[in-house]
Amino acid sequence: MTDAPETPEPTVLARARGGLGHLTLNRPRAINALDLDMVAQLSAALDAWQDDPDVGIVLLDGAGDRGLCAGGDVRSLYEQIVGGTPEQPSVFFRAEYALNARIAEYPHPIVVIADGITMGGGIGLAGHAAVRVVTERSKLAMPETRIGFTPDVGGTWLLAHAPGRIGEYLGVTGATMDAADALYAGFADHLVPAAHLEALRDALETRADPSTPTELVLLFDETAPPSRLAAARPWIDDAFSADTVPEIVARLRARPEAEASATADTIAELSPTGMAVTLEAVRRARELPDLRAALAQEYRLVMWFARTQPDLVEGIRAQLVDKDRTPSWRPATSAEVDAETVAAAFAWVPETPLWD
Repeated sequence: MTDAPETPEPTVLARARGGLGHLTLNRPRAINALDLDMVAQLSAALDAWQDDPDVGIVLLDGAGDRGLCAGGDVRSLYEQIVGGTPEQPSVFFRAEYALNARIAEYPHPIVVIADGITMGGGIGLAGHAAVRVVTERSKLAMPETRIGFTPDVGGTWLLAHAPGRIGEYLGVTGATMDAADALYAGFADHLVPAAHLEALRDALETRADPSTPTELVLLFDETAPPSRLAAARPWIDDAFSADTVPEIVARLRARPEAEASATADTIAELSPTGMAVTLEAVRRARELPDLRAALAQEYRLVMWFARTQPDLVEGIRAQLVDKDRTPSWRPATSAEVDAETVAAAFAWVPETPLWD
């Protein structure tokens, strides 16, 4: 007699109690990376709770202690493109971006705990919530240029509204923010020590009306240390106000700060096309009216990459498939990326529209 196969755990845990709807991403071994089914489960739970009089607050967090969410399932994206179905990624992007907008527009306040790694698609979940909590373990980033891609999930909207030229810097380089940086850049609202997270979760569930989520979080909030990004503003603003990536690099090389020179070295390793498009995307997002408009712009760009750009497949291959960390970008240098290529990305019209 053999044992019955174990039922796999759900990848999203959804429960409602005490007026709190609690969503937990539950793929800790993958740092809760998002796939299409998880997006569908999150959306279904928000649908169910939207008009539920017994749910007043929604909490979103991640299982395990490594992070809220390491991003979207780019391996599937890779397989769809190399498998000859480059339009298929639109299914995931449309569902994911609808969820990003839903979080921003949800009638009940959503509290997100971005503890640990929160990158790419994780920013799409955390960055647009009503109350965004980070901890001393938080590491936030939009690292898409490392894989020959461009920030999406509303990331360009957040980057566009960061102080000075911080948005261009974070988007082009994929640099990682700690809690203080995330607060300074506008990606988070409160720093709560990881040791107090369970108490915060309990307070959200057992709160005494009319306490708001913000008032409850403030019970556990601590003052962040000084932001390294804030201290770096002089050289970041100087260099990243340049018109093009090659000009940014030239300004970085001319600066006396060691960090500026190191940033120029980093840029030399990233996708030239990804950086050029990202630089323009952040700047265009500053002129857009709202998050949905930014998502629509990002959707055009990501589908342009999926349909036309070899760097996306090559970047995922080098970072996540073969893991040799030596991508061969085409073109190989930023000087070879012309304005017509960038213009083509923004003019792209996907076969399937983002919004129905």
